[in-house]
Amino acid sequence: MSRDQKRRDERVERAILVGIETLEGRSARSMRELIELAKTAGAQVLDIITQNRDKPDIATFIGAGKVEELASMVQGMEADLVIFNAELSPVQNRNLVKAIDTKVLDRTELILDIFAQHARTREGKLQVELAQARYSLPRLAGRGRMMDRIGGTGGGIGVRGPGETKIDVERRTLRRRIQRLENEIEEVQRRRKVERRSRERSGLPTATLVGYTNSGKSTLLNALAGSRQVVARDRLFETLDPTTRRIELEPGRECLVTDTVGFIQDLPHQVVAAFQATLEEVTESDLLLHVVDVAWPAAFEQYEAADDVLHELGAAEIPTIVVLNKIDIASSERKVEIIESRVSNTIRLSALTGDGLDDLRRRMSDLLFAHLIEVTLHIPYDRMSVIELLNERGHVSETKYEAEHVIAHAEVDEATLAQVRDLVVSG
Repeated sequence: MSRDQKRRDERVERAILVGIETLEGRSARSMRELIELAKTAGAQVLDIITQNRDKPDIATFIGAGKVEELASMVQGMEADLVIFNAELSPVQNRNLVKAIDTKVLDRTELILDIFAQHARTREGKLQVELAQARYSLPRLAGRGRMMDRIGGTGGGIGVRGPGETKIDVERRTLRRRIQRLENEIEEVQRRRKVERRSRERSGLPTATLVGYTNSGKSTLLNALAGSRQVVARDRLFETLDPTTRRIELEPGRECLVTDTVGFIQDLPHQVVAAFQATLEEVTESDLLLHVVDVAWPAAFEQYEAADDVLHELGAAEIPTIVVLNKIDIASSERKVEIIESRVSNTIRLSALTGDGLDDLRRRMSDLLFAHLIEVTLHIPYDRMSVIELLNERGHVSETKYEAEHVIAHAEVDEATLAQVRDLVVSG
């Protein structure tokens, strides 16, 4: 890499953001979110352009007149890129790059770029690279001109990734790479199924943290685990790779809790598809903890956006506790009450201070262990392995050693009960 290229890559990119007003209220919130996304990607936001229109222009998204105005702003402000708050078609992208003569990204590419920066494990990098490759394939023609405009193939928002893919690669080569990535992702899925079966054999129920990005899921996992093992920063999409911790809910009652990738309004389909292996952790859970940042002004809208993704994943019927997080700095008591009136099974909590954690553990315990059956068993001394089985699959509350056998009071599930039914004396 040349010295000039390296200096260009390290310089903070200056961006102009563009959107259209189509729905009252939602567009303004979406543009505020785009600002945070751009900052998370490392851009300096110079200005914002919005346009009132019923639907996007088929050729340029914002129409010829607005494109001319935008091109003039780019030149006058010396902007490095323009980011559109929507998914651009290949035609729109190609026409905009030609007219504006600078780098053009859409919302999906911006989110994928953030994912590229945050992917740490091999699995996360594979999933990001696959999503980028699939998205780039129909857009190669316009990308060739854009890469010429910015002077090379390396560096900058939207043109970096964890893999080796170059955005101007020939279609045949890119298709081969997509096939290879899909094969590797399939291997990841097989490995996850093995890991999931191992967790199932442990007998521990599973809960998964879901919700809008930056709602405090990682902080909550740390609080439940009593550790700081999971990175928790005030940035969008900080967590990509799922992290699982063993959590004690009550004496003798434990579960596994997994932190997953955060959701966002209009989460790109490419992201959901590429991260299917990771998001399966959601659909296979016994319980969901849907974390909502009640300090955010549009908290209920964020809840709805995350709930839409859960419906898309087929996880809407899984038992859910809605955790109203950051209650210590909630922007409005009235807004919290409105959420509570619209959503069932909520709990107020501050993952940072710990207020509400004990109530959450009890609520989780009640839901995760509601299926257990109380029994009393007489266990002969030559079958003491049953005690270990009961502890693995349920909860032994009391044992009493008699001359001929051990009396055990326990809570077990139906499957375990079937294995030890001959030893049950009551229950």
